[in-house]
Amino acid sequence: LRCDGVVSEISAGPGTVNFTINRKLLAKTVLQQVLKDGSEYGVKSELFSAVPRQKAVIEFSSPNIAKKFHIGHLRSTIIGNFIANLKAALGHEVTRINYLGDWGMQFGLLGVGFQRFGNKEKLKSSPLQHLFEVYVQINEAAEDENIKKLAKDFFRKLEEHDEETLSLWKQFRDFTIEEYVRIYKRLGVHFDEYSGESFYQEKSQEVLKMLENKGLLQKTTEGTGIVDLSEKKDLSLFSTVMRSDGTSLYITRQVSPDLAAAIDRMNKHSWDTMIYVTDKSQSNHFQHLFQMLKLMGYDWAERCQHVSFGRVQGMKTRRGEVIFLEDVLNEVRSRMLQNMASAKTTKEIEDPMETAEKVGLAALIIQDFRGLLSSDYQFSWDRALQSRGDTGVFLQYTHARLHSLEQKNGNERLTDVNVACLQEPDAISVLQHLLRYDEVLYRSSQDLQPKHIVSYLLTLSHLAAVAHKTLPVKGSAPELAQARLCLFQAARLVLANGMKLLGITPVTQM
Repeated sequence: LRCDGVVSEISAGPGTVNFTINRKLLAKTVLQQVLKDGSEYGVKSELFSAVPRQKAVIEFSSPNIAKKFHIGHLRSTIIGNFIANLKAALGHEVTRINYLGDWGMQFGLLGVGFQRFGNKEKLKSSPLQHLFEVYVQINEAAEDENIKKLAKDFFRKLEEHDEETLSLWKQFRDFTIEEYVRIYKRLGVHFDEYSGESFYQEKSQEVLKMLENKGLLQKTTEGTGIVDLSEKKDLSLFSTVMRSDGTSLYITRQVSPDLAAAIDRMNKHSWDTMIYVTDKSQSNHFQHLFQMLKLMGYDWAERCQHVSFGRVQGMKTRRGEVIFLEDVLNEVRSRMLQNMASAKTTKEIEDPMETAEKVGLAALIIQDFRGLLSSDYQFSWDRALQSRGDTGVFLQYTHARLHSLEQKNGNERLTDVNVACLQEPDAISVLQHLLRYDEVLYRSSQDLQPKHIVSYLLTLSHLAAVAHKTLPVKGSAPELAQARLCLFQAARLVLANGMKLLGITPVTQM
């Protein structure tokens, strides 16, 4: 074996062959690439050159109007956002859809409840809170036959598009979406469209006709409409699509509106892949959905994907059970503010609220993304908000430190730096780690698991923290100081890129 430009030395030991990489070339190549590609570093790698650019539709978050926004919706929101960010960064065309639970018998109940207990002003100022309170009040009375009848009438009017009823329902929906948009903004999440079960009521009827025409719809003796999904056609596996009275049926999620929605999205977006992000209790629902689409002759059903996730235990705020997404955001912000106030190192920060929110959010996201998405996990505020250890707080802290290092040292664009002098083991460790970033992105793009990126960023932060101690910029010879600054700048850039993919906004002060 001969040495070349990349390998500077080759030696044989007992049962081993040792290769020494040309360290000067490593430093030059990596740092040049990172600083040149900036936010596109890793994404431009040849690993992705053979990957075709696609259109992806991602359905995530999808809360129910007037019901609790439970912690599963939070997971769906941050996971869907991560997948959308990753796909967009890799050059795919992404459409983000929030599919609201905005239809069904519960709206009959809610309508009647609002007519009794509702308040127009409260609906405007805090719709989620107010509709939830109304829903709880009317639910207590829902055993009453009279109330049941009124709720049925209200929903029937809704299905018949009675103007007054529809206008009230539309107010519920519009005010709710307005408030969600505001809260999602705090999370750094946006949607390209808000759709919902209500959009597909008429199209559901068309789907039922299609199923009937294809001979797939069977009626049970009670008159319920089902589709046989079993291999032997012995009804050992079937999906219910229609209730006996002919109105659309509500099971965990409505199958017919979901069929209609999938077909409609294909017509509208002609996507290459469609991803649904929901908890794993819905796995059967999606298997059935994809199977039915296939039976209906839609080959693209194979390109539908369900990304499922586990349950979270122990997510409670100081006020008790989590009811709204906003409770979680306020809680994490106030706990973070408290921690920051008691920390000795906290300097005067321009906007402590804003910083606490971003750092707190990083803590939530990293705690959530550290394991496999399909795993259940026990949530702990204390563990999530620790500043030492593998947490989102540690990532933010590292980013802020590296940023202030650049600020202190002139913050100029570094050009003509002789980085070949970066020979220390701690510098080499950082460089080698930076070199691996594209492989990690590739792995995450293949299995859509954020944990690869999380563990990469945590390791990068640990390596950078060690290098920050052993490779001082201040007091070093100018050439060495410049080269080290260059190394730390590259580390901060890659750290920031990875954090943004995960849905975290890097802070510059802490």
